[in-house]
Amino acid sequence: MAITDIGAYAHLTAEDIEALGGELDQIRTDITQSLGQRDADYIRRVIRLHRGLEVSARLLLSAARYRVPRTLGTLLLAAAKSIEMMELGHNISHGQWDWMNDPEIHSTSWEWDFLGPSSHWKRSHNHVHHAYTNVFGMDEDLGFAVLRMTRDEQWRPIHLLQPVLNVLIAASFEISIAIHDLALERRHLGLRRGQVRSEPNIALARKVVGQVGKDFVLFPLLSGRGFRQTLAANAVALLLRNIWSYLVIMCGHFPDGAEKFTTEQLEGETRGEWYLRQLLGTTNFTAGPVLALMSGNLCYQIEHHLFPDLPSNRYPEIAERVRALCDKYDLPYTTGSLPDQFWLAYRTVWKLALPDRFLRDTADDAAETRSERKFLGVALTTSGRPIGPSTDPVTSARRGLRTALAAAESSGRRADRVRRRWIREWARPRSPHRADQ
Repeated sequence: MAITDIGAYAHLTAEDIEALGGELDQIRTDITQSLGQRDADYIRRVIRLHRGLEVSARLLLSAARYRVPRTLGTLLLAAAKSIEMMELGHNISHGQWDWMNDPEIHSTSWEWDFLGPSSHWKRSHNHVHHAYTNVFGMDEDLGFAVLRMTRDEQWRPIHLLQPVLNVLIAASFEISIAIHDLALERRHLGLRRGQVRSEPNIALARKVVGQVGKDFVLFPLLSGRGFRQTLAANAVALLLRNIWSYLVIMCGHFPDGAEKFTTEQLEGETRGEWYLRQLLGTTNFTAGPVLALMSGNLCYQIEHHLFPDLPSNRYPEIAERVRALCDKYDLPYTTGSLPDQFWLAYRTVWKLALPDRFLRDTADDAAETRSERKFLGVALTTSGRPIGPSTDPVTSARRGLRTALAAAESSGRRADRVRRRWIREWARPRSPHRADQ
């Protein structure tokens, strides 16, 4: 099952965890106090870039009956919509730019270019997902209520379809998130499904009419004789944006190393433990400036979950300090290339589509679901002492989770070698003389 005691899993004492929390609080304070003109200039440049891309795309699509401008317009529109959703809509709605007191880019007034209302998304994402990140039974984004992404969820026959469902969710991510957020909004307000004229339903209906009218009626009509080509181009741009945003989300929450937790971990959870859960429950992927912009800087998902309301353009410098803290407390900083991270996440989708009896690893020692019980009976390779919070007798460095994971992996390799040797001995043909003895 998932982690029930984050201190035991991370091999940190309570004092270590609170010291880590204090150092992360200091990072927050330092960044907050240094916010200024260069940050304001950054977000305004991104807004101008987004608007320039969209205007250019719309102008090219006005000549949509010609293949080259239609293709270029489609790609520019997909890029504009991706930037608007990831770097603008997502981050502005987190309140990252509220300190500027600019009503145009304030979290209370921004309405993003997305099918679901911002108000629904802010409740499900900001107030649920970020508070209960990867806590099974609390975080509805853990598999989006339809995918089995941890062995803590009991297998059901419907999960055999999740490789197919995963593709459908990616293609219709905008629709899936809107429905997902609506369900959480109704639950929060205690509304029944049959209450069709409820405020959340009306808000969603209005947003859907506006979005569909803009992308599938207004702009195609403005193209005149190129109506059908523009209609198709808009649909392709939305599809590309959906797939891209889904890929980014998957790479930040579901590769190996993105740990899961039980509700027991929430009992009396301190600020330091909350920070530690965010650090261990998310993963990064490597990206240059362009890829970072297109992903809303969610290539720094760890930093985003530690400081969701700090401006995204500061994540690279925050990441350097977070990495240093991971080294200091011997904690993993999980990152990798975008293809590698997506492969690990997608492998989990396929793996957990099967019943547990077909899976090799245990529920406490699997790549996608680990717990503190993974370390039972495992000793540190350096001294043979039981795994636990300790320091190296030579260097005085902390020996925490990274050391423990390396020791467990080494122990597992030794067990595999013994098992393979035993199998070879058992399968080796015996001579008749030995057989008679």
